[in-house]
Amino acid sequence: MKKPHRILIALVMVITIAAACAMVEEAGTPTPRGTGPVALAFDGESIWVAIFGIPDAPGNTVTKLSLDGTEQGIFQVGNRPFALAFDGKSIWVANWLDGTVTKLSLDGAELGTFRVGLRPAALAFDGESIWVANFGTSDTPGNTVTRLGLDGGELGTFQVGTQPFALAFDGESIWVANWLDGTVMKLSLDGAELDTFSVGNRPIALAFDGEGIWVASKNRTLSRLRLSSE
Repeated sequence: MKKPHRILIALVMVITIAAACAMVEEAGTPTPRGTGPVALAFDGESIWVAIFGIPDAPGNTVTKLSLDGTEQGIFQVGNRPFALAFDGKSIWVANWLDGTVTKLSLDGAELGTFRVGLRPAALAFDGESIWVANFGTSDTPGNTVTRLGLDGGELGTFQVGTQPFALAFDGESIWVANWLDGTVMKLSLDGAELDTFSVGNRPIALAFDGEGIWVASKNRTLSRLRLSSE
């Protein structure tokens, strides 16, 4: 495994990542707290919000907002929605407790709900298909990512590291943050492992900047990875 150059983050980033990590229990299973908004997606005109809920009151909805914050609709989805993605025409919702992904039209109509792995934690769109990180539980780690066609059909489920929690697409490959391993894995679009990199403790988020992949970790560091190890 390759060690990327690691960058100490500024105070504002420490605060941001600390807030994200407040969602994570000591046992290692992410548990959103508070009133329940946990994920956002932009469809080109509106913002979509996944409402996870609180322990005794599941949210089980997504809210659509105009860019001035006006509510445009609240739509029922599965149990504990946790992640969102936009594919250019539709919104995809990962339902944490159901182990499913729901596809919605932009007017909130359900277009389908599709079975994936245990505790889907992240979604990514690669231009042709939807990728799902199957986190699992502390007792039963998911350790896989599932690729779905835009019709919801399964195109493959691929082994990754322990408890994948975040995804990113760089235009050619899928990147997977493996929570318990402290690694990030690069996959081809047919699911083959291309590389694995050691990063900080408990990587929680990924972003592509056009040239590299940024990784936010629970130990309050950011790592930037080259797209190629060559």
